[in-house]
Amino acid sequence: MDGAEVLIPLTMFAGGFAMIFGIYYLKTRQNMAMIEKGMNPKEFANRPAPYKNLKWSLLLIGAGVGLFVAYLLDNYMLPVKVNQFGHHGDENVPIYFALIAIGGGLGLFGSYKIEKKWWDENKGSKD
Repeated sequence: MDGAEVLIPLTMFAGGFAMIFGIYYLKTRQNMAMIEKGMNPKEFANRPAPYKNLKWSLLLIGAGVGLFVAYLLDNYMLPVKVNQFGHHGDENVPIYFALIAIGGGLGLFGSYKIEKKWWDENKGSKD
């Protein structure tokens, strides 16, 4: 192996070690800061996330709708160029990525609006 070929696995293992060490180090510092402020770190470890499934479902639904709309645009709305071998061109590929991102963003925005509405209703009833 040449020098450049050896650097790839070494860099990969060093990066993985640095990532694991960094996560552990930062988690320990966070716990120590919580203890210094008189908080119990175990209390915050298993907090429920009430709308986690809603967020994921709306994200995936939005991405799926975006992918479907991109497919419809690509196959039925936009002109298709056929090359000499009968293969359709790949000019419309960015539409797929853009509409997946837009659909996923709209799904996350919908999740945010639902969560905010719930928090506003429950916050107002406690006062």
